[in-house]
Amino acid sequence: MAVSAVSAGSTSALSGTRQSIAQNFDTFLSLLTTQLKHQNPLDPLDTNQFTQQLVQFTGVEQQLKTNEFLEAMMLSTQNANNSEAVGYVGKVVTASGAKSELIDGEAVWHFGVDKAANITATVRDADGNTVFVKQGNVEQGESVFKWDGIGSDGRQKPDGSYSISIEARDGDGRFVNVATEMTGEVTGVDFTGSEPVLLIGGARVNLSSVLTVRKNTES
Repeated sequence: MAVSAVSAGSTSALSGTRQSIAQNFDTFLSLLTTQLKHQNPLDPLDTNQFTQQLVQFTGVEQQLKTNEFLEAMMLSTQNANNSEAVGYVGKVVTASGAKSELIDGEAVWHFGVDKAANITATVRDADGNTVFVKQGNVEQGESVFKWDGIGSDGRQKPDGSYSISIEARDGDGRFVNVATEMTGEVTGVDFTGSEPVLLIGGARVNLSSVLTVRKNTES
């Protein structure tokens, strides 16, 4: 199975800014040197002002270096996660199905119930805020819950990671066990979301939801 190559990185967006700051700093030093050479001995330049400007330039340069370092760390972490995700292809994993990625207006969750039940599904965003609630009926066995990203307020929610909790009751009002864990072979990886998503048959599982991994002994 062919797997798309993982990007090694991108050109830093700060490089142009650093170059501009460096040029301005060199220009400032040249002007300072020229002014010092040609200053009026009877009316010398205010050295405190120049000192403050030097401190400001130094502070900006240090901040740019810090931003570059953080950018490099984030890129390294992202590439490591992508490489780890590719390593799951062909492996059998067990994962929690509570989380899913909303991509292009669609998020999908797989779950199962012990018997036919009335369910209440609650979708929450990454901060734990409830964004959508829906009630319905499902038959015994596995079911699929699809969400188009439209919240209970009627507004389209942004792409990203969302979680679901499902409460199920039978006809007598008794609670029914709901299983969101799934086990299957990883057949591919989707990198378009906020984190890698493993493809298991028709299901999509966030990398962070993986509970166990084992070698596929049937292949």
